Amino acid sequence: MCGIVAYLGHREACPIILKGLHRLEYRGYDSAGVALLNGTLSVYKKKGKVAELENFLATKDTHATVGMGHTRWATHGEPNDVNAHPHYSSSERIAIIHNGIIENYAALKTHLEQQGHVFHSDTDTEVFVNLIEEIQTQNHCTLEEAVRLALHEVIGAYAIVVLSKDAPDQLIAARKGSPLVIGIGEGEFFVASDATPIIEYTNEVVYVNDYELVVIKDGQMAIRSREDVVQTPYIQRLELELDSIEKGGYEHFMLKEIFEQPRSILDSMRGRLELGGSHLNMAGFRAYEQKFVNAQRIIIVACGTSWHAGLVAEYLIEDLARIPVEVEYASEFRYRNPVISERDIVIAISQSGETADTLAALELAKSKGATIFGICNVVGSSIARATDAGAYTHAGPEIGVASTKAFTAQVTVLTLLAMCIGQRKGTLSDTRLRELTTELHNIPTKVEKALKLDTEIQEIAETFKDVPNFLYLGRGYNFPVALEGALKLKEISYIHAEGYPAAEMKHGPIALIDENMPVVVIATKDSSYEKVVSNIQEVKARKGRIIAVVTEGDTTIPAMAEFVIEVPATSEVLMPLVSVIPLQLLSYHIAVLRGCNVDQPRNLAKSVTVE
Repeated sequence: MCGIVAYLGHREACPIILKGLHRLEYRGYDSAGVALLNGTLSVYKKKGKVAELENFLATKDTHATVGMGHTRWATHGEPNDVNAHPHYSSSERIAIIHNGIIENYAALKTHLEQQGHVFHSDTDTEVFVNLIEEIQTQNHCTLEEAVRLALHEVIGAYAIVVLSKDAPDQLIAARKGSPLVIGIGEGEFFVASDATPIIEYTNEVVYVNDYELVVIKDGQMAIRSREDVVQTPYIQRLELELDSIEKGGYEHFMLKEIFEQPRSILDSMRGRLELGGSHLNMAGFRAYEQKFVNAQRIIIVACGTSWHAGLVAEYLIEDLARIPVEVEYASEFRYRNPVISERDIVIAISQSGETADTLAALELAKSKGATIFGICNVVGSSIARATDAGAYTHAGPEIGVASTKAFTAQVTVLTLLAMCIGQRKGTLSDTRLRELTTELHNIPTKVEKALKLDTEIQEIAETFKDVPNFLYLGRGYNFPVALEGALKLKEISYIHAEGYPAAEMKHGPIALIDENMPVVVIATKDSSYEKVVSNIQEVKARKGRIIAVVTEGDTTIPAMAEFVIEVPATSEVLMPLVSVIPLQLLSYHIAVLRGCNVDQPRNLAKSVTVE
């Protein structure tokens, strides 16, 4: 959520900033603005999309080689022009953009009002910039020193960029809990929430750490800690390619990413799996394999789609490695007093690697002595740096807010991890390991085959695009898939949908079923198949409209269901990688037919970096 872009160099800043803000639109936002420094410090901002800001700027003088831009996702104060970023200080000498939440803003605001500061917005961010100005005025210090001192007084999360008209060739940035990356070019610097606005200009970046302050001036970059200790930046080369963040001919990023899954699943396995053999190679696991073998329990912490991938992992690890697994919402885990020991392993899952609740949960577990294993997609992200070990999913950039390829990539990596633990513990026989290895290598081809159902699924979507409710049912490995299918539908089409274990239908949800209720049943051939057939009969007896996802060649369920989607057969433990595909396509097509903004659903953000 929220997007930050800033530039200092020899080019015109405004076009670079606006293009960067467009690239960050996937993060979710409700308003946008820029600040440009060229003798004067000018702030322009508008509620709505970046395109509306561009139209507003068309008649303005935007000439400047220093500037910053922001897309806001409202926390304090409703979405409007006034609450949009950047924010001026009272004197309009200083401007700030901010991603995060300042928890003690109310007390700071009261103090600043007593000092004569006047506030125009409802935001905590305006408090932050006035605090910086007050400190600079009272201490007669540099802007850099005022920002550093202000960081000691604010409580909460932040990624900020600060400009001052008294320092026309200087840009200051800092972070705690919200991501920030610096791009280094030839005599120019870029600052952004992630690498997507930067890759067109440079592939050399520095990921800013918590409590670090970055000062860019005179063609140089200096990084200091909040305690004013010089830090040595670690420059990384981006592997990201520009075409990976473009639509590539698809109508939406979400559809592109759904169709990228044969490749992203393969990339998540690449180098980790030996075809036809029994050799698994996961460096993160290898470094802590004894910890996994001796673990008394594994706790998985995640949010949203990543939590659903964690539920699949619970089945996988308990089945293949025989270790008890608990799957926790990170937001709940962090606020109770969980029992954690040094023999526990905590797996933190996050596409972005920046999810605030997941970060806080792993820090809590770390403080109790647990070993932390991270699974994320973004190299250099906060979770990747905070864990003891881990594995990248290598899914490539996911721009659509509703995760698709991130889910299957996470499940792929978690499958490999479960296989590694099972092999090392001796709970997974060589025969079964070879079977799973062979079948896992076939999954990209089977996903590709499932994607060919697109036209067929679009026709089903036409039938159900105007219904108010959906139920999704699954058992065993397919229960988390039912949850994920329901989440996808409500995220992007705004249709109310719920996922349940199929057997739980009789414990309440069956009361909802009538001739108007579509029920999606994941009913592939597995150990629960006969039970699911019974559940379908119960729905049919109450005139529910059944959409069944079945294994190719099934003849029993097609005789009962109104609509049937056939997916390729695979091992029961790998079926979520295949059965989720039609559910992603169904949600996509229903949302498009309803005229919804598929890539940027209302009220949602790609990366939830605040609570």
